[in-house]
Amino acid sequence: MFFGEFEHTIDDKGRLTIPARFRDELAEGMFVSRGLDGCLFVYPPDSWKSLAEKVATLPLTQMDARYFSRLIYSGSECNLDKQGRILLPSSLRQHAAIGHEVVIVGVNSRLEIWSKERWQEVTAQLENEGATFAEQLASLGI
Repeated sequence: MFFGEFEHTIDDKGRLTIPARFRDELAEGMFVSRGLDGCLFVYPPDSWKSLAEKVATLPLTQMDARYFSRLIYSGSECNLDKQGRILLPSSLRQHAAIGHEVVIVGVNSRLEIWSKERWQEVTAQLENEGATFAEQLASLGI
């Protein structure tokens, strides 16, 4: 299970150090895809396989299903190097508006990689709309 929030930097070659606490779960590799809300999703092999199987069953005739398939499958397989880094392709960095500073967030079965600026905007919005958000969660039984 992934949880926590970690600030890191991307070097000039596009490499990102993965927090040490996540490396064991990602030692066999990972899949980095375009995520929702302007971030990148990082899946360990088991979670990626499960998601890919579900996406493969979506009906090709539905535009939203085709869009989501393209979004998810247009990512990249990555492996940790000896220093615990991955190379993020420029196309993925552009999608998430990632420059030098990033925030890596653990979200249960995946990691999310955010530009530091976008993460600050998202968390500020969540904090400003906390009461509404809490009401919506209550309606879900949380």
